[in-house]
Amino acid sequence: MLLRAVEPDDLPVFFEQQLDPDASRMAAFTAQDPSDREAFAAKWARIVANDTAVATIVAEGAVAGSVMLWRDPELDAPEVSFWLGKEFWGRGLATAALQLFLTEIETRPLYGRAAKDNLASIRVLEKCGFTFEREARGFAPARGEEIAEVVLRLDGP
Repeated sequence: MLLRAVEPDDLPVFFEQQLDPDASRMAAFTAQDPSDREAFAAKWARIVANDTAVATIVAEGAVAGSVMLWRDPELDAPEVSFWLGKEFWGRGLATAALQLFLTEIETRPLYGRAAKDNLASIRVLEKCGFTFEREARGFAPARGEEIAEVVLRLDGP
């Protein structure tokens, strides 16, 4: 597993990964319309143009997903976000990618959020040193309803 800069050829893979209904349900807080290619392209153009800390996760020579920092104005510090294609789940890749990514990011504190029932993503954050801060509620477009989410925080290295 390695992290590298996002390349234009990665974006169609990211687009297809986020269309998977199981992955979207698990992530919960997705785009309003994941099938909107123009909105997806515009979002990623902003991410890349803003020098956002973002990387492509590569495993077994294939684009496995992405990991990035982004800023939600509701939080007092940046938030990590990661997405792994379903075919790469259950191998420890998300944890390894986030651990590696965090060695490159000096900013602390950092936040991570997940749907309360997304135990896999919560566990990835915990394995990387994030600790539970609070529970919140938010509208989850992938589920079409407001759901519980957990907010975790990383203060240390």
